[in-house]
Amino acid sequence: MTDNPLVKAQDFGQSIWLDFLGRGLIVSGDLQRMIEEDGVRGVTSNPSIFEKAIGQTEDYDEAIAEMARAGKSAEEVYETLTVEDVQNATDLLRPLYDRTDGQHGFVSLEVNPHLARDTTGTVAEARRLWAAVDRPNLLIKVPATVEGLPAIEQLISEGINVNITLLFGLPRYAEVAEAYIAGIEQRVARGEEVCRIASVASFFLSRIDVLVDSMLEVKMQGEGREAEIAAKLRGEVAVASAKVAYQMYLETFGATRWRILADHGARVQRLLWASTSTKTPEYSDVKYVEPLMGPETVNTLPVETLDAYRDHGDPKLRIEDGLDHAREVLELLPEVGIDIDQVTARLVDEGIEKFNQPYDKLMAKLEEAVRLHSGG
Repeated sequence: MTDNPLVKAQDFGQSIWLDFLGRGLIVSGDLQRMIEEDGVRGVTSNPSIFEKAIGQTEDYDEAIAEMARAGKSAEEVYETLTVEDVQNATDLLRPLYDRTDGQHGFVSLEVNPHLARDTTGTVAEARRLWAAVDRPNLLIKVPATVEGLPAIEQLISEGINVNITLLFGLPRYAEVAEAYIAGIEQRVARGEEVCRIASVASFFLSRIDVLVDSMLEVKMQGEGREAEIAAKLRGEVAVASAKVAYQMYLETFGATRWRILADHGARVQRLLWASTSTKTPEYSDVKYVEPLMGPETVNTLPVETLDAYRDHGDPKLRIEDGLDHAREVLELLPEVGIDIDQVTARLVDEGIEKFNQPYDKLMAKLEEAVRLHSGG
């Protein structure tokens, strides 16, 4: 076990989480094995993951039929299944959560993706899911949209743990950290405890490179300096953004404003590297793991990436390596006509749709199953 790169990541302050959740994973004992042997310290889920787990396997068929016969709606079936899975996963991770005094052992559950532009709806659903799961090691996923920011602050102020999802841009990351800190400040001002409030800011990576690379490849077909710069930047933007985000994290949570809150027991909002599966075949399958290992960070890996890192990962402290290069990468983007803020805004819109589509697909399947088994 000590030779397992996934476990060794802990030596450098990074927590490895699994970016997948399904009933089969729990019932088979595979999740428990990953916790024990791979040092997995958390689990993330999303509508796409649940569509695969529920809609593309037979693991839930009996439960769906039973609820349909009992008169449950498709929405009620979906929530029951996902809440049960998250409860079971949080229970498996609860010993770790307790042993580490609430530092590790979290499972994430996302609000309905159609609420991404609805502050009030997001807050209401987050409160309901928090109460339904009823586990201290739960994180409610809220998107990093403009409308999500006040929801994040409100939920943190109420003592609800939040995983900020669909985070792509550096200016938005600054706003996300501000929302978290403001929520903690509200609690401190009211004399309420903050020592068990947890939050992660999930910075999405591979999707940045997929979109930016497609733009750079067009520029590379030309000649001269622009083509040269484009070739130099291809495949570099996501990791560069992450490294700069980490510097922003160090500055934000090293400032006097935060230290005052830390004196009250507040815990930093950790950066979490998400969208870490490599989508370009020629890139390393651990491209979004290897260079981003550092203190107080999380990397959530889909099963394939987790397997790859276990097989040939080389964990070392690299998060602050190559900072000058990272900054240069971002500074050069305008020279090839790429506005990274426009790119990340587009990625947020596309990300919302990438979650809406599988959610709607699964709901359609559940509605069909409800009709079939209820005789409707």
